[in-house]
Amino acid sequence: MKILLTGGGTGGHFYPLIAIAEKLIEISDKEKIIDLKLYYMADKPYDKRMLFENTITFIQVPAGKMRLYFSLKNISDLFKTMSGLFLGFFSMFFIYPDVVISKGGYAAFPAVFASKLLRIPVIVHESDSYPGRLNVWTAKFAQKVAISWPEAIEYLPKEKTAHTGQPIRKNILHGDSAGAFEFFKLDSSLPVILVIGGSSGAEIINNIIIEVLPELLSKYQIIHQTGINNIDDVSARSKLVMENNENISRYVAVPYLNNLATRMAAGIATIVISRAGSAIFEIASWGIPSIIIPITNSNGNHQRKNAYNYARTKACEVIEEANLTPHVLISEIDKIINNKEKLALMKEGALNFANPDAAHKIALEAIQIAQSHEEI
Repeated sequence: MKILLTGGGTGGHFYPLIAIAEKLIEISDKEKIIDLKLYYMADKPYDKRMLFENTITFIQVPAGKMRLYFSLKNISDLFKTMSGLFLGFFSMFFIYPDVVISKGGYAAFPAVFASKLLRIPVIVHESDSYPGRLNVWTAKFAQKVAISWPEAIEYLPKEKTAHTGQPIRKNILHGDSAGAFEFFKLDSSLPVILVIGGSSGAEIINNIIIEVLPELLSKYQIIHQTGINNIDDVSARSKLVMENNENISRYVAVPYLNNLATRMAAGIATIVISRAGSAIFEIASWGIPSIIIPITNSNGNHQRKNAYNYARTKACEVIEEANLTPHVLISEIDKIINNKEKLALMKEGALNFANPDAAHKIALEAIQIAQSHEEI
């Protein structure tokens, strides 16, 4: 049985595919499925360690972005797209997977285009409440479509679309407080604010956190995922604004939270500050109240739509970038942390929104489709 995963560009595309791969392996072991082979097709491996740990073979094909505005990169990316379609077709022809699972994004185009030509079954998963262009196109010929947000069904074929939720890796599905305060060298008697700006960090969030550090650290503690490329700048600026301030030990800045650190941070966090991408689903599975700061100009305005759709569950408060001032952020944090009734209501809203078995549902459907395809 051969199953090919595709999608790329961000962790929001890649890590849900890893969550599905984990469940594919788990189900195949349980059901004694012989010779399961997993592939990942994209322009970049994104996380080689994750691919290796899940015995996923990486197939590299060029892929160009489809921009809706003028850019000289559109010219070079056109050639990348054409060569990607050519190489993708021949790779798919020789592998001939039984099913393709696509997360969308520009890197998925060669695989889904080849699937259409070769009549290979496709499962699409859409993470946003407003689907991306490629997923809308792929959904027309896909066998099944899975969505994280029920609102997305408005833009997709209803007869083959199911609300499954977002696949989340098993190692970060739940928080774990055991040893977490010691791990981060924090005080268990003070509330913890977890700040995550997406897989690459978020400059606007980083800047506002640095600005409010002195006041926040006078009463709270902060674990701040800055993004790998931002850690040096954030660390230097935080030391500057907290110079001679005894509360500097309450601030932990890290470039990236691995599985263990993510689980521990989630286990002790009172509130999370985040963008409105796939992190929303992880926060919901942890049952933690949150402040969501959507990207203003995201593709299709999907982050704003995600944020306000999540806010309807009462699990979060939304602050637009245009309204993100030190006073507003501190006020929202205080309002949530100092109100136990509100904290409990937000926690309940988050847990009610979560779909912890999403990866299992999609993996099971993929195996059933693959088995049917093998028989043809």
